[in-house]
Amino acid sequence: MASQAPSGHQSASRLVARWGERGTLDEALRSPDAELIAVYGRRRVGKTFLIRQVYAKETCFELVGIHDADLGTQLRAFAAALGKATSAVAEPTAPRDWHAAFAQLGALLAARFKRRKGKQVVFFDEVPWLSSRRSGFLSAFEHFWNAWGVQQRQLVVVLCGSAASWMLQNIVRERGGLHNRVTRRVRVEPFSLADAEELLAARGVALGRYQTAELYMALGGVPHYLAQVRPGESAAQNIDRLCFGRDGLLRTEFENLYASLFDQAERHEAVVRALAKRRRGLTRSALLAATSLGSGGAASKVLEELEESGFILQMRRLGRAKRDAVYWLADEYSLFYLTWIEGHRGSAEGVWMRKQGTPAWRAWSGLAFEATCLKHVFAIKAALGIAGVETVEGAWEHRPDRTHRDGAQIDLVIDRADRSMNLCEMKFSEAEFTVDKAYARELKHKRDVFRATTGTSKALFPTLVTTYGVRDNEHARGLVSRSVTIDALFAHRPLSP
Repeated sequence: MASQAPSGHQSASRLVARWGERGTLDEALRSPDAELIAVYGRRRVGKTFLIRQVYAKETCFELVGIHDADLGTQLRAFAAALGKATSAVAEPTAPRDWHAAFAQLGALLAARFKRRKGKQVVFFDEVPWLSSRRSGFLSAFEHFWNAWGVQQRQLVVVLCGSAASWMLQNIVRERGGLHNRVTRRVRVEPFSLADAEELLAARGVALGRYQTAELYMALGGVPHYLAQVRPGESAAQNIDRLCFGRDGLLRTEFENLYASLFDQAERHEAVVRALAKRRRGLTRSALLAATSLGSGGAASKVLEELEESGFILQMRRLGRAKRDAVYWLADEYSLFYLTWIEGHRGSAEGVWMRKQGTPAWRAWSGLAFEATCLKHVFAIKAALGIAGVETVEGAWEHRPDRTHRDGAQIDLVIDRADRSMNLCEMKFSEAEFTVDKAYARELKHKRDVFRATTGTSKALFPTLVTTYGVRDNEHARGLVSRSVTIDALFAHRPLSP
């Protein structure tokens, strides 16, 4: 396995984290062949910044698509980019169509290859905007690549877009001229807690892990959101300013978030809103019923687009069929917006600080912390010493029946190949979590119902994932097998071998 790069004190303008993505992009520069790279990920996640930083010295041409622009406008932008690449005194005349544009680009590259050794990078950003309906961009690019580009060993072409599902369907999985032509895929996802901590540290923000987790639970791991956090302000102050302030970036971000990524975005928002109301998730059939999307291909496309973009995730339910898996809202900001921001009126200061400690805040923080833990199962496994053990993870629920009238539900079950299972509960608290008599009875009930209804003979380890650990007392002793603290969640995600 590749070693984790050290977390240095990088300036705010330098790239942090993204070690796996950097490695993939760097490999393309060492390749003896032409490279066609697809880079995708949701809006504001830092795709463009990543490519510009890694390929700063090699990029010889860059074109950024313009949202909702007509063909003439896009071609004029191409002409301007070509003029910049050639250092032309006067901007070249816009080509008549994309075939002519790629002919001009090919001429530029051919001349450059004669003068320079090493890889030369061509970067097309926001390709879905360039390839609008009837624009002819994609067919022209296919011809350019297949007829000429693929033979140029010095050439690296990066196609980047925020509409992840579009990128997969039209570039990565395309069955026409680009079938099997993409040489590398880079999916840029929101930061983990460890990466978020690194970014904040690079910007001079030192909040400690409890407050960093609180920020993450509200803003998520989107680098652009985290980059707005100010040194010298608490997590609550930053959330107040960004989410409730009159000019706060995230006060209105939701209104543009889905519309900028998806056609007929109201369908995607309907799914997100339904999942925000049922934070433990909904099965596909229940979700479609709640949104009136129907059950055909259009509904499947909406769910796939949201899942590929990282807004929703599927989690299997142990002991249930695949069709009984639940979808849950994985985007922290969307949940925070729909829970707190959308219904807020007024502009008084200290909104979030006044909400802390209220019953509504406790309910939200508990569920938000649970969702954060589910995204960091790799870190929980590492803390339990089972990172190398083959596992299956999922939620578990048993509804009341004649045998167990109260039923039972477990946040996360880690089913291990070493004949053991961790039954994990997540608890967000401001101090050590105390297992009292009532909660001890609840944990024991969950363990016993799980054993009885699943019929498993594996060893069962009740495990608590908490902020500051579990207080040692008579109720926890002998019942809670393992405890994982918030520090463990800040472990770096393992890189691919």
